[in-house]
Amino acid sequence: MRFLVDECTGPAVAEWLQAQGHEVFSVYDSARGMDDNNIVQKAFEENWILITNDKDFGDQIYREHKSHHGVILLRLDNERAKNKIDVLKQLLASYADRLPNQFVVATEEKVRFAKQ
Repeated sequence: MRFLVDECTGPAVAEWLQAQGHEVFSVYDSARGMDDNNIVQKAFEENWILITNDKDFGDQIYREHKSHHGVILLRLDNERAKNKIDVLKQLLASYADRLPNQFVVATEEKVRFAKQ
């Protein structure tokens, strides 16, 4: 799969995804400081699934009706990289086939596919 990892999600997540064989664009590593509008645009134009902890992307998708190829919003109590990776590991193991073109909210306890 192709993932664009937002800066706030961090380089450890991007590195882990790459180690799992996914194609990854890390904002932290390659475009630090890129604004949210440009991130959403890049993800859409280049067919990336966006992974973020920033709920502002929900506003862009739902209020501003920005187009996307998938967003994974991590809403975690524990923001450490290991926890983010653990949640993504479970998400990919259980729902990988459902991630494209969906807005997904993942917590430590549950996964919700938001209505589009």
